[in-house]
Amino acid sequence: MSSSHNVSPSPSGLPLWQAGFRPFFLLAGLQAVLQIPFWLAQVSGGLSLGLTYSPWLWHGHEMLFGFGGAALAGFLLTAVGNWTGLPTPTGKPLKLLVAFWLAARLAFALAGWLPAWVAGLADLPFFPLLGFMVGRPLLRANQRRNLVALVVLAGLWLADLLILAEMSGIAALALHGLALALFLLVFMIGVIGGRIIPAFTQSGLRSLGIERPQVSRPGLDRLAIGLLATVVLAEAGAPGSPFAGVLCLAAAAAHLTRLVGWRGWLAWRLPLLWVLHLGYLWLPLGLVLVGLAALWPSLLSFELALHGLSAGAIGLMILAVMSRAALGHSGRPLIPTNATIFAYLLVWSGAGLRILGPLVDPEIGLWASGLAWSGGFALFVMVYAPICWSPRADGKPG
Repeated sequence: MSSSHNVSPSPSGLPLWQAGFRPFFLLAGLQAVLQIPFWLAQVSGGLSLGLTYSPWLWHGHEMLFGFGGAALAGFLLTAVGNWTGLPTPTGKPLKLLVAFWLAARLAFALAGWLPAWVAGLADLPFFPLLGFMVGRPLLRANQRRNLVALVVLAGLWLADLLILAEMSGIAALALHGLALALFLLVFMIGVIGGRIIPAFTQSGLRSLGIERPQVSRPGLDRLAIGLLATVVLAEAGAPGSPFAGVLCLAAAAAHLTRLVGWRGWLAWRLPLLWVLHLGYLWLPLGLVLVGLAALWPSLLSFELALHGLSAGAIGLMILAVMSRAALGHSGRPLIPTNATIFAYLLVWSGAGLRILGPLVDPEIGLWASGLAWSGGFALFVMVYAPICWSPRADGKPG
């Protein structure tokens, strides 16, 4: 996501509503900070939402559609403007989209006392509205390459519908919906990461005086993305099946080969770069874990393996992109604070503890991983909240 210019017209009003990344990156961070301790209190018995379905289902939904949905909205509303050269919504339309997101979070927080259709009424309009907001400039600019974003948004809406069907007692489809949503977000990481990581790495290394042009490998890129697309379909259709597990292992090999080719170890002096490589590393690692869980369930549970992708790949890549994009699109130097670097390490550690901790002590491992992971995002909110609600440092609009 380039930060070289802002294409939206100069809006009036508070800076918070002058660019899509501002409210949604802040909301994604707050969701990560609040939802994890809230959920830990539920599973430990200290808090009850009066749910008629599993609190694990509630947790999965709110992390994928609350946290992931906010981060995806902030990214697309900002990136699409750069891709197309056309403005994306600010001001009142942006407030409307935020209102739907907030209404959905409130409805799910009160899920034990509200009918499921109320949660659906609040939640289901979000992705179609976001799709409309980013789809118009994509179609006007004939950006066929980036229309994949609309396919992903449509898939997330379908996944949400499947989960709500189980919450309503209509059909047991929640696992399919959760798998579809999770692997669609992983797919977006594969697509967007494959564009920005090599480009940012090359420019970052050049700033260090290292001339190492990235080698274009379109065949490998197509293979990696194609395999990941088949994983999405296989896991959505038969979550945790041996067939899907084999595909996960094949996709992991392709994406690890891709990552090694980007030579991220050369960027160890640039935190905004190495965190992208570490975040992307969780993609093949997570796929390996899911593949192993599918083929040898006695070795690792499917639910635990999924956290390599959710807490690891999705969590750290979201933090990496948000922390970089918020600096660039607010006219600030691409230099992270020490607190931001510590946040990267906390989220990485939290993801690792989520996999390994329960193997030692389930309760302590769960709390340690949750507090480390959400603590990383707490640091993000502390550092980036003032950036999100303040004017651009360079005086430009946006």
